[in-house]
Amino acid sequence: MPRLADVTEQRAPLAEAPPSAAEGGAQGRQVVRALFTLRSDPLPRMSRPRWLARLPHVLIGYLAAFFAFLNAEQIGDHYQVFGSLLVATSALTGVSILLAMFRPIPAWWLGLLTAGLTAWSIHDHVGQGQTWPWLPSGIFAFAPLVLLVALRVPPRVTIAVVGISVACTALAEGLFKPEHSQSSIIGATLLFGFVALLGYALRALRLARGELVEQETLTEEERARRTLLEERSRIARELHDVVAHHMSVISIQAQVAPHLVENPSEELKENLAGIRENALEALTELRRVLGVLRSEDPDDPAAPHHPQPTLAELDGLVDNVRGAGLEVTTEFAGTRRPLTPGVELTAYRIVQEALSNCLRHAPGSRVEVGVAYGPGELHLCIANTAPTRPAPPSQGAGHGLLGMRERAGMLGGELAAGPRPDGGYEVSAVLPMGPSPAADTRKKDA
Repeated sequence: MPRLADVTEQRAPLAEAPPSAAEGGAQGRQVVRALFTLRSDPLPRMSRPRWLARLPHVLIGYLAAFFAFLNAEQIGDHYQVFGSLLVATSALTGVSILLAMFRPIPAWWLGLLTAGLTAWSIHDHVGQGQTWPWLPSGIFAFAPLVLLVALRVPPRVTIAVVGISVACTALAEGLFKPEHSQSSIIGATLLFGFVALLGYALRALRLARGELVEQETLTEEERARRTLLEERSRIARELHDVVAHHMSVISIQAQVAPHLVENPSEELKENLAGIRENALEALTELRRVLGVLRSEDPDDPAAPHHPQPTLAELDGLVDNVRGAGLEVTTEFAGTRRPLTPGVELTAYRIVQEALSNCLRHAPGSRVEVGVAYGPGELHLCIANTAPTRPAPPSQGAGHGLLGMRERAGMLGGELAAGPRPDGGYEVSAVLPMGPSPAADTRKKDA
């Protein structure tokens, strides 16, 4: 039986095998297509500061004019070439740099063609110690083209661009180099290689920043989604408590009802037994579906033995907030009356979350809590003034409004929140009322 070390040694070369010939050929074809593309790729603006967003474009425009003028001066003064060739090569130098802001690969080809035309025009005018095929200004005018290409293409394409540029320089020197001229191959190789590395580094930094922003956006969306799911789970637990209570009451009343009637008929007993059986079955299914959301912590307020809060306990909530140092006033309008458990619980939770936000984000402010009982709707308004001192850093997820909107929407209501003109903040909600428990009791008594 072979030893584990032997098997590992046999598998290691396979794990480190170089790319296959097919993969290498596909990558080569991609590089060739990238070198002959006419695709537009505008130079991106600076993200910050915003008022300098177009600064790179202004600098490139300045470089285009500067190198066009410098190219014309050197061709005329140092190589004694005048006429249409001087105008054409100088203009093409500036145009190639401007074109690189929008189409880097075509601009690089145009710059390479311009360099060849310049080398041909000065070939018979090169004196002792003068550089060829690159002008002293031409080699530096070509460097921005390589830089702008490296900023926006993959590294393989950048390597090909530098390689072709250096190869053309070496080929020109090897075949057509004038006597007594100075070689420019070493300077071209060093300069083009340096700007290519600089462009690659800047491109990698830009891509990394973009990925970071994208990741932060995804993280924020995931945090909001998770907070929303947690709030929905909490609502489900609370609904489970409320519905389970009513189903239990129905079951008990159906069981007791035959004993409250003298000589009940068999049909009545069967119907009441069916009601009790259906209530128990519904209660079992409800616990089976939603029971997994219930906390196993005995101190959890969502546990079965803890009653769900209602607006009757609003005064105690306000007193606790006052004890934390916040000035809170309450005002009620309309006739205070018990509402359905869902409306009572939702209204209490909205006020509770709004007051918690005031404690966290508006320390020292004054808060007004308004509750208005209408004929068919309950109106809530929690408004605070501007804070009197800076708020401490919050460790929360910052998505409490999602939970409040989710609760209001569950009842078919609406919730709005936003800043006030005086620098404060306001949360208002409208919750449709269902039939109140008192009304149901009066109907049964009637």
